[in-house]
Amino acid sequence: MLMKTFGFSFAFSALCLAVAGWWGLQSPMGLWTALWLVFVLAILEISLSFDNAVVNAGVLKGMSPFWRQLFLTVGILVAVFGMRLVFPIVIVSVSAGIGSMETMQMALNQPQAYSDVLTSVYPVIAAFGGTFLLLVFLNFMFDVNKETHWLGPLEERLTRIAKFDEISVFIALSVIFSGLWWLPEADQMRVFVAGVSGILLYLAVDAVGALFADEAQGDAAVKTVQRTGFAGFLYLEVLDASFSFDGVIGAFAITRDVVIIMLGLAIGAIFVRSMTIYLVNRGTLGAYIYLEHGAHYAIGALAVIMLAGTVYHVPEVITGLIGVAFIAASVLSSVLHRRKLPLTEPPHPPN
Repeated sequence: MLMKTFGFSFAFSALCLAVAGWWGLQSPMGLWTALWLVFVLAILEISLSFDNAVVNAGVLKGMSPFWRQLFLTVGILVAVFGMRLVFPIVIVSVSAGIGSMETMQMALNQPQAYSDVLTSVYPVIAAFGGTFLLLVFLNFMFDVNKETHWLGPLEERLTRIAKFDEISVFIALSVIFSGLWWLPEADQMRVFVAGVSGILLYLAVDAVGALFADEAQGDAAVKTVQRTGFAGFLYLEVLDASFSFDGVIGAFAITRDVVIIMLGLAIGAIFVRSMTIYLVNRGTLGAYIYLEHGAHYAIGALAVIMLAGTVYHVPEVITGLIGVAFIAASVLSSVLHRRKLPLTEPPHPPN
């Protein structure tokens, strides 16, 4: 089952490495440097996005097979080519006021200039993605229907605060307003607009799901499942996009070669998809009850780092290590919890 799940990822990686080797031979970096950089970028992407795989699995397990398969196929194209190649080109094109073809030429022939433009707009990207991820984290923490608590006393208190329905939006807006004090005046308006846009997008996606859920009555039940699947599909695509921002920007700290960046991040994105499938098929979220909690804490940490990144640069290695630390801690807590079960609960009768 392991090879069936990850087989495509390994085949895709081999293809990307072959292209990277060919590209390295055509450039001064050489074969082995190109392969090494692609490998490092793939590890960076996986470490930054493993918590994304866990959250994706949590949403996918409740989706219909059709929408699940659509996300794992069409979603791959959007994640690999859309967010890792097209999106940065669009950002640079709009920011520099030049056409897409000129931007692609800049990316290939003037990687330093391309990187500088992309880095200059990072505060805007970080504000947009950071507020969206912050709301993902806060709404998980303030979920009054959440029965399992990893950090019991803290999470139980937070659910009591959730009696105020819009507490998450209030906190996100407060964070945006507070951050403006630390920004140069020239950046304040565009960062503010980007942050509010991230909030509005989250609310819009949430509203689509709520709208379709309200229609779940009578004979419309089957259609409603499909529509709710669409809302879930939209949510996962936006979540993927928010996660990809940091990896794309951080990749330029490793290399300026756009082709190598795209190949490395693409490998990472494909493996994240395979991890998502593996978690869903194996029922890992049920076996490790705190894993989803750890992933959301990692998302919260990433949101804070991205929002702080509008003012200060936080090294990507710190971002990756924090996410891995939360995931590892939640897995360990889940294992310890399972070991205690036989002492506190009677065994379940066989089905």
